[in-house]
Amino acid sequence: MLMLKTIFVVDDNDTNLSMARDVLRDHYRVLTLPSALKMFTMIEKVVPDLILLDIEMPDMDGFEALERLKSNPALSQIPVIMLTGMTDSEMEIRGFQLGAIDFIAKPFSAPVLINRIRSYLEIEELIKERTAQLEEKINQLQALQNG
Repeated sequence: MLMLKTIFVVDDNDTNLSMARDVLRDHYRVLTLPSALKMFTMIEKVVPDLILLDIEMPDMDGFEALERLKSNPALSQIPVIMLTGMTDSEMEIRGFQLGAIDFIAKPFSAPVLINRIRSYLEIEELIKERTAQLEEKINQLQALQNG
């Protein structure tokens, strides 16, 4: 049984949440969360493979949430794509400096959303496979040297 990758969609706008869920649910396990605070509660139970994170939200904005995620060693490797209604290079620079892997403008188009996510998750999977192969080769070499 192939396990679906889990994606968190964090946005304070119900329309954005339902649109993202409708676009992604045939391909991924999608959890929609109306705030960064709810995301941090959920992440204690379920660790996602990728997070779509809105920037402008009450209580805790996307940048603050991203900073908090990346400062936690257990969560820092989760890829985060920022969702934004504004295209501002200063915001993008700040997001990338904090560890975002990409930005998607809202309202987003379904094909763009699906393809960006698929690309990142496939790259991530490839890196994991290659890393495992490399570790296996290193272990074989060390066994030969120590033998």
